[in-house]
Amino acid sequence: MMYVVGLMSGTSLDGVDVALLDVKEMDGNLSTKLIDFKTVPFQPRIVAEIRKSLSIEESDSQLICSLNFKLGVLFAESVKMICSKNGIAASELGVIGSHGQTIFHQPEQVGDFVASTLQIGEPAVISYETGATVVSNFRTMDMAAGGQGAPLVPFTELLLYRDAHKNRLLQNIGGIGNVTVLPKNATLDHVFAFDTGPGNMIIDELMQRLFGRGYDDGGEMAAHGTVNAELLAYCMDDPFITAAIPKSTGRELFGKEYTDELLTTYGHLAPEDLIATITMFTAKTIVSNYEQFVFSKMAIDEVIVSGGGSYNQTLLRYLAELLEGRCEVLTQEDIGYSSDAKEAVAFGLLAYETLHGRPSNVPMATGAREHVILGNVTYPPLKYKEEGTTHA
Repeated sequence: MMYVVGLMSGTSLDGVDVALLDVKEMDGNLSTKLIDFKTVPFQPRIVAEIRKSLSIEESDSQLICSLNFKLGVLFAESVKMICSKNGIAASELGVIGSHGQTIFHQPEQVGDFVASTLQIGEPAVISYETGATVVSNFRTMDMAAGGQGAPLVPFTELLLYRDAHKNRLLQNIGGIGNVTVLPKNATLDHVFAFDTGPGNMIIDELMQRLFGRGYDDGGEMAAHGTVNAELLAYCMDDPFITAAIPKSTGRELFGKEYTDELLTTYGHLAPEDLIATITMFTAKTIVSNYEQFVFSKMAIDEVIVSGGGSYNQTLLRYLAELLEGRCEVLTQEDIGYSSDAKEAVAFGLLAYETLHGRPSNVPMATGAREHVILGNVTYPPLKYKEEGTTHA
């Protein structure tokens, strides 16, 4: 048995997701129990610094350098908090898996800028403050092997969600939407995954600008609006929606600049109609990608939704209506899991695999040339029992 913590700070910028796991392994089979989960909200000043770091126009190296260490401290405090709550010393953890905060993710070369990715939240700080081994920087080795460094959760989804009788789609709707395709009785070579487009990112940005709220709680605002056909067609014309797989995206494509352009052209629409239309845009991008890349390969039994979008009832309704007659739309809670905890759990399990020297990327999902071991391992300082002993 090993205690493991998974940390995830995503594109939604709502805080640090912390999952405390009990992982057991017998005869090569893993069993995972979620002991506890918590989202530790970011303070507004940290959100402001992250947003500034994400902006090409406003960011600078000193800001990112400082934020890297600030987030390391916050991540460490989050680990110690959840361990203390459950009567476990952080130093007892077998490993901490920290995804970090993505500052920039460029899956393909653009001009002179090569394919690259950057996540921050200094692992040395996390390791020193907790006394535990940390695995971080999960995306870079996959990119070194020619992959896009995303999505990374399909390996753990195979472990946790494979079904002997059902073809399943695991649709995460965080800031960005991504799907993992799990055929019944799948092996690792049968799994593929890709980003479907925006998740909550544009909705959240519009809610902040138009209503001073961080998100559309329950999809209530979208429910009071009407989908505008012209705006929806404009959004669906984005080249990413029909781009070939594997593919990944992020705030670089669907962030602040995208929303600026949208408001410049369609800002005359009623605010509720803007939210409704962009909510439908998220649902349509998901289903459009299924139609292009999934339905021709297999009939799907279930779409299982996770992430913040799983709490947006209007988004779920749009998705169910678009998929009516093809498959059932469920949430993680419907099958006994947690939508909020899913990605933090995944990075805890990826860290466990890395610690045991096992590859955990899925080349069919990322486009990598081969299976590779993900992440960098940071060990805590050695603790000597005999006072005065020094390292030679």
